[in-house]
Amino acid sequence: MEEGVAQWLVVGAYCPRSCYGNMKNMLPLALLSLLVSASVCAQSGPVTETTSTGTTAPCGFYCWWSVQTNATQSKQPAWAVPLVTTYTGLFQVARIDVLRQVAPALTDTWNYGNSKGFNAIIPHTNVEVDVNLPSYIEHNTKAKDGAGDFSMLGKYRLASGNAKHGAYVLSAWALVTFPTGSYKNGSPNPSVVPTIGFGKGFGNFDVQSTLGVTLPTGSAAVNTSGRPIAWNTAAQYKIGKLFWPEIESNATFFHNGTNNGKMQEFITPGLLIGKCGLHPNDKRSRPGLAFGAGMQIATSQFHTYNHELILTARWIY
Repeated sequence: MEEGVAQWLVVGAYCPRSCYGNMKNMLPLALLSLLVSASVCAQSGPVTETTSTGTTAPCGFYCWWSVQTNATQSKQPAWAVPLVTTYTGLFQVARIDVLRQVAPALTDTWNYGNSKGFNAIIPHTNVEVDVNLPSYIEHNTKAKDGAGDFSMLGKYRLASGNAKHGAYVLSAWALVTFPTGSYKNGSPNPSVVPTIGFGKGFGNFDVQSTLGVTLPTGSAAVNTSGRPIAWNTAAQYKIGKLFWPEIESNATFFHNGTNNGKMQEFITPGLLIGKCGLHPNDKRSRPGLAFGAGMQIATSQFHTYNHELILTARWIY
């Protein structure tokens, strides 16, 4: 697992532009291999079990990690990860997203990966680390297809309470993006995106909202993308054990750059299904699958695209 991740980080950072021509087919397979690797690790790790004689079998690394993660997540609500809005709590998931974006000129752009990947891990109480692999972007226009940027995220959970203690969570995080994109499919400069997120639950209903600003580190990115402020809010309702219908508001306020002073908003209805546990009768078993789909629909007068289909598959570990 670690070797596979390291290889793809090297590809994203150092692969010459000529090699990106084959990444359209390689990227989904690589991300799928990460999911399979996570599955193997999850199922092969030793766990603590009580034998017929009353003794306890030794607890290996995965068992220790699982116990630590369970303890950390037990202090926050158990909500589904929204389609677009960043999850406000701590979560361990590897995911594959596929997006089809339709522009006002009726041209469509496919995004394979959506800058997701092996995100995230919880190395310590209240801390989450995400590694987001470069996506592959297919324009279907004269623009050249290629890979996007590589990014990492660090999150700290400031306060939280589970369903019995207020059902809320408050976190802060920073996303750092590196300009590894090819053929202008990424930013010309690194950027930092500090964000704060808050969520509150009311029985089976919850609302999660995040507010962040993109801060490019170079004048080239400031002149093109500027310093946009993103405000995302997701409202979810749990039906049964697996179904999470949701609706999101995804708004961006542009400051500087080519769209200076403009605002765009999308309303995103969607449905999430999961988690579908591999061993639902075993409370100690963490691995499971989740799926989701939604459609972003432009509601503001200014918008860079009309609508966007979102498909997601997630391995929760």
